[in-house]
Amino acid sequence: MSLPEMNATCMSLSHRSLPSEMEGLAAESIGLLAKPTLDSASLSSSGAVFILLKSALGAGLLNFPWAFSKAGGTLPAVLVELGSLIFLISGLVVLGYATSISTQTTYQGVVREICGSSVGKLCEVCFILNLFMISVAFLRVVGDQLEKLCDSFYPNETLSGGSSRQHWFMDHRFTLSILCILVIFPLSVPREIGFQKYTSIIGTLAACYLMLVTVVKYYLRTDHVAKHEHHRSPEVSSWASMSSVIPTICFGFQCHEACVAIYSSMANRKLSHWVVVSVMSMLFCLLIYSLIGLYGYLTFGADVAADLLMSYPGNDVMVIIARLLFGVSIVTIYPIVLLLGRSVLQDLCLSAKHNSVLTTQPYEKWMRVTLTTAWVVVTLLIALCVPDISDVISLIGGISAFFIFIFPGLCLVCAMEMDQIKPRTKSCLTTWGIVTILCGAFIFGQSTTLAVMELWYKL
Repeated sequence: MSLPEMNATCMSLSHRSLPSEMEGLAAESIGLLAKPTLDSASLSSSGAVFILLKSALGAGLLNFPWAFSKAGGTLPAVLVELGSLIFLISGLVVLGYATSISTQTTYQGVVREICGSSVGKLCEVCFILNLFMISVAFLRVVGDQLEKLCDSFYPNETLSGGSSRQHWFMDHRFTLSILCILVIFPLSVPREIGFQKYTSIIGTLAACYLMLVTVVKYYLRTDHVAKHEHHRSPEVSSWASMSSVIPTICFGFQCHEACVAIYSSMANRKLSHWVVVSVMSMLFCLLIYSLIGLYGYLTFGADVAADLLMSYPGNDVMVIIARLLFGVSIVTIYPIVLLLGRSVLQDLCLSAKHNSVLTTQPYEKWMRVTLTTAWVVVTLLIALCVPDISDVISLIGGISAFFIFIFPGLCLVCAMEMDQIKPRTKSCLTTWGIVTILCGAFIFGQSTTLAVMELWYKL
């Protein structure tokens, strides 16, 4: 997949103050949106860890306390996290290895070269679908935060009977639609989104701030927070309840689509070095996700909302800041997700026969505007119809199984036929690849079926 060139370059991290280092890391993350070349690889180790961390820390943060509750308590949820972490790190390492023996610098490109064109086309379809559903999740989160922010700054009107009435211009369906028209769409139309080099740090800042708020709020235990004496969900913890939260774990830790471009851009591409980078980034993610999930669940118990910030009152200053940070972060990340999905769609259109006319400037602009409009409109309509973010994340988690389990497993099995490895080692790695594929197929089938059934009943 060839993406438009971005107006950002990777900067050296040596001999810099902390603010300059953060700016350099942000610039590196935007530089990866352009198709990297192995000849100009200059991404530092700290930059690779930072970008992997930033890619994983997103809207899934808000869903982890709910996942802890659904798993049956803190212990089952942590066990699921640790078990999933083995496959998460394994997937990153396998993708780094597959990239090293191929000539491609994108996830779908590596899968196409290692596994064949048929699997490559399946990867492209899953890639587009995954980015599309992530866009829906982003809008759903923004809609939830807008609803609470509107309640904070403009309370509902109280009627004579004691009931309340929301003003039409404060309804999240109206405010989210206006935000998409006036802000998100204009930011998504351009071919290049160079402004992201100034805003890419917001996502990590929002994640760290949310973690701090969740921990502080638990220990403060102010009057408006329910004091649950029971810290376990009334649901009986079982294998079924534990496995049902795996899609949430997958969505939260998912950064595998970006890891190929990150590995290709690293100055040191030794596989052992990539293992260290992968382990470090996943351990940092585990710490942040576990703290938010643990303290969010201990604060609200089984009553925690699918979106953690919706459980807190609308007039709390710390929570309002968290909502603003998350909202700004998602609004600035959404155009990048759209650009990645749109680029794949444009490549598919340009690869078709008799479409050479589309390469001219007027037709390229027309196609870009048309695809952007369709993407924003459809994701907005779905986000307005979905009851809460947990339904979207369940679907995304099922699709994420392809990128975390199935495609890495296929790459590992196919790579064994391409590389000269000792027979015993090859047998062990092939077996692990098959196990990974089977686990991914099970997770995809179970999570997708349950998500569709739950969504059907709610609608």
